[in-house]
Amino acid sequence: MDTSERTVETPDVEAPAQLSRPVAVLVGVLSVVVALAAGHLVAGLIDPPASPLLAVGNTAIDLTPLPLKDFAVRTFGVYDKMVLLLGMGVVLLVVAAVAGLLSRRRPLPGEILAAAVGLLGFLAVLNRPDVGQLGIIAPLASVVAGVLTFRWLHGLALPGPDISDQQVDGSRRRFLRTSAGVAVGAGVLGGSGQLLARRVDVEGSRAAVGAVTPAEPLPPVPAGSDFAANGTPRFITANRDFYRVDTALTTPRLRAEDWHLKIHGLVDKEVSFSFSDIRNRTLVERPVTLTCVSNEVGGEYISTANFVGVPIRDLLREAGVKPGSDQLFSTSVDGFTAGTPVDALLDPNREALLAIGMNGEPLPVEHGFPARMVVPGLYGYISATKWVVDWELTRFDAKQGYWIPRGWAAKAPIKTQSRIDRPAGFDTVPAGGVIVAGIAWAQHVGIDKVEVRLDEGDWRPAELATEVSVDTWRMWRVRFDVPKGEHKFEVRATDRTGYTQTDQRARPDPDGATGWHSVVFTAS
Repeated sequence: MDTSERTVETPDVEAPAQLSRPVAVLVGVLSVVVALAAGHLVAGLIDPPASPLLAVGNTAIDLTPLPLKDFAVRTFGVYDKMVLLLGMGVVLLVVAAVAGLLSRRRPLPGEILAAAVGLLGFLAVLNRPDVGQLGIIAPLASVVAGVLTFRWLHGLALPGPDISDQQVDGSRRRFLRTSAGVAVGAGVLGGSGQLLARRVDVEGSRAAVGAVTPAEPLPPVPAGSDFAANGTPRFITANRDFYRVDTALTTPRLRAEDWHLKIHGLVDKEVSFSFSDIRNRTLVERPVTLTCVSNEVGGEYISTANFVGVPIRDLLREAGVKPGSDQLFSTSVDGFTAGTPVDALLDPNREALLAIGMNGEPLPVEHGFPARMVVPGLYGYISATKWVVDWELTRFDAKQGYWIPRGWAAKAPIKTQSRIDRPAGFDTVPAGGVIVAGIAWAQHVGIDKVEVRLDEGDWRPAELATEVSVDTWRMWRVRFDVPKGEHKFEVRATDRTGYTQTDQRARPDPDGATGWHSVVFTAS
């Protein structure tokens, strides 16, 4: 009997074919890029705001918690929307990579994840007030393009069970060539969508409007209205430098020829105005300083321009404001809403405007072309609706503007504030005579006094610039003898009612920041 050990051979069991990790990630990323490009192209053809990327971005802006939104505005300023888009791009790339890695053996997990992400696009588009019924086609195209691309690229990249090394190399080269072609194609699709989205010739429309001339142009800005030589801003802010804070992820593009303003609600009769109707009326020009409620103490979200337009009270009187109406609910073409007190708009001393011009030219597109509201003395979030197309007379207890459910006050007169512009924080200046200069504002009230102190010493009155209007900012300056070392300037303003700024610091929400602005600097 043979007792020697026998070796039992077992057949080799091949591991299931699967994508390498880099290839899996590439499949996921390219599929997402194609999905976004296809959605952007279709949106460009039918309704630009329906682009899934933009719709999700706008929804993200709407749902962002107030503290995070304030942080973005403070930190990134006018680039906050760009940062949001970049952040969304990073998130999508991560999701795409995960989808690819989950689908190394079969495409189904990635397709399910892609469909789930596509559902977000559907919901975002459905939730947008500025997207028409056909807009839903864009996220549909995005989902279909993404899923089909994922399945196609996955099939090209996955090696078969009985394939030779030579065939593997050929398959890999074919996949890489195809991937490169898909990337280029996605770029063409997305770029075409962007061009189509900009096919509305708003720049040509604005140029055709030409100079916006009031019936009685303002006199030149009086001498001594600013202390720009000492570091303050110039009295009039150039259009390119005027601050911008709004909820628009992309600037609305509305031609003057297509613009209409409807006035309805608690009125005697509904009325509608075209741009020509407004342009052919008697235009007035007013210097107004606008301030954003998000402005921190010492912040830069304040600017002044000469606005040209028609008094809002005249338009409201033509419609006939019914008793009991205390709010003008304004809506932008992109769906933003604001509620403005009717009594402020009807006040002849306030001279609220439906503005179509800014510093001698039509409104810049980013500042509301063809028309916007300008109401002196009220923070912009309740009064300065840009790209405005609808006014509804209603009540504050019946409707709420965009920012009110998000924690901001329904009524928000601008608070008396001041700012030090020079020296800037942590500057080094020559010891001795130091001129400290800045601005103060109390729109529709007026500034009567500005005081400055050095190192918590006695308050000293500052020299005030020539007052142009109670609706505009006022510059100030004062000279101190400063010894060498580290020091601190503080400033406070007193308005025409006799109110002096409080030193108590408060956040911008819910109705504007308070506190004295201070700067620390070094004299050497």
